[in-house]
Amino acid sequence: MCLPADPTRAPAGKHTVWAYTHTPPGVDWSRERENFADAIERQIERFAPGFRDRVLARHIMAPGDLEARNASLPGGDVGHGSYALDQLIFRPLPSLNPYATPVRGLFIGGACTFPGGAVHGVNGRAAARAALREARIPRLFQVRRRLRLGR
Repeated sequence: MCLPADPTRAPAGKHTVWAYTHTPPGVDWSRERENFADAIERQIERFAPGFRDRVLARHIMAPGDLEARNASLPGGDVGHGSYALDQLIFRPLPSLNPYATPVRGLFIGGACTFPGGAVHGVNGRAAARAALREARIPRLFQVRRRLRLGR
């Protein structure tokens, strides 16, 4: 079943499209934002002829715009930084459970955790599973207390 789109985002019977791309560093976005958006539209047009004729409006967010809206997107990077193998596997901390933090019971999930920002939703699901797994493991002090109280 397909859920209806937010009616405030597009006119009745119309839809929205969202696309992003990685960009080279040092781009002057005040001059190049339209050119980059045009390039993305041309690429979509290659595979979906007629796409550009159906576009009613567009809103472009350059890397600085993304970062201004969300400080967790440095330079507009939805992946939160490096995709080097050591960073991909061991971020944010080198640990067998990359979703756990040093604070007991606090877990993180997002583009900064394995498998990175390109696999949407997997990080949050894995973090939730890690939290549920920890919640089911009785703490040593809880076991001792139960034994002492005869429960």
